[in-house]
Amino acid sequence: MKFPYTKTPALIFASTILFGAQLALAQDTSPPAPSVTVATVQEQDITPELTFVGRVEAVDTVDLRARVEGFLQERLFKEGANIKKGDLLFVLEKAPYQIAVEQAKADLSGAQATLKNARSDLKRKKDLRKKKVVSEASLDTSEASESSALAAVLQAKAALRRAELDLSYTEIRSPLDGQISRSRYSVGNLVNSSSEPLATITSLDPIYVTVPVSDKLILEERRKGLSSEEAPVIPSLVLSDGKPYESDGEFDFINTQVNQSTNSIITRAVFPNPKHILVPGQFVSVIVRDKQTRRELVIPQASVQKDQQGYFTLVVDRSNKVEIRRLQVGEQVDTNWVIKDGLLKGERIIVQGIQKVKPDMVVNPVEEGA
Repeated sequence: MKFPYTKTPALIFASTILFGAQLALAQDTSPPAPSVTVATVQEQDITPELTFVGRVEAVDTVDLRARVEGFLQERLFKEGANIKKGDLLFVLEKAPYQIAVEQAKADLSGAQATLKNARSDLKRKKDLRKKKVVSEASLDTSEASESSALAAVLQAKAALRRAELDLSYTEIRSPLDGQISRSRYSVGNLVNSSSEPLATITSLDPIYVTVPVSDKLILEERRKGLSSEEAPVIPSLVLSDGKPYESDGEFDFINTQVNQSTNSIITRAVFPNPKHILVPGQFVSVIVRDKQTRRELVIPQASVQKDQQGYFTLVVDRSNKVEIRRLQVGEQVDTNWVIKDGLLKGERIIVQGIQKVKPDMVVNPVEEGA
């Protein structure tokens, strides 16, 4: 015999709770807030810097040339060697010029003897004229002879100085400290003033680095008081092997004209070069940094994006809601952007997970490095 099935109160209560839980679970279908990595906007002492491409140039370059004609008799240096000012480098054949000096000395002696005789004759004529023994015309002739003899002496002295100067030109010395090139002539070659340079001397310490800089940048800095007399920046170098140069330089010249093809202005810095590491003609990276540090807001570059309206970042407010914030950025410092406007110190910005969120979305912020 079967009895009809009836629900007890306990079973009804349990069924009600289970149904309510299932209904609540079915209604709570919203996804969890996405996790993003945030960083806090901080202030930092920075030294702004810019990087340019520069070319090394010698302070002085001198071509050695023969000033008189003669056969090259001696070459007294090693090609490529470092030399000092006044070092004897080349000697031309001296004999013809020594002979010319001796001839000039003889001509001078003869002219001086003639002058002495003319003066003696003039003195006698003056004494005789006082006694009216000789005529006025004869005295005038003696005075003219004395003047002519004096002129001949002066001419002979000038010829002697010229002959001695030509003789001195047979010795070619270095006009400066520097490094000498290879010789373009061998001993025995005939050279003169129209010949190619015998060799070239290049000064290497100190040395110049020329840097073309945008005229807009120069204009901006000049409004701040830029001048070559006291530049507010310090240049340093990175060589072609990626290593920094051992010494900083100093700007000493800003060109007065703009290159019309590149819209740039040539600036020049001078660097010490005692080891001759820098060689004229080579390219170097020139890092220009301010002499003074300043306090600025900085944020990681990874947090900054750009669209048609400009730069922006995503800020997480106190309620963990995402907000888009437009920025005015400054220069890049290492892996950070300097922020001129748009953020306050202590605000939180998204540095990772940017692609997962959009404005007004609630997120789960996780501090960078946590």
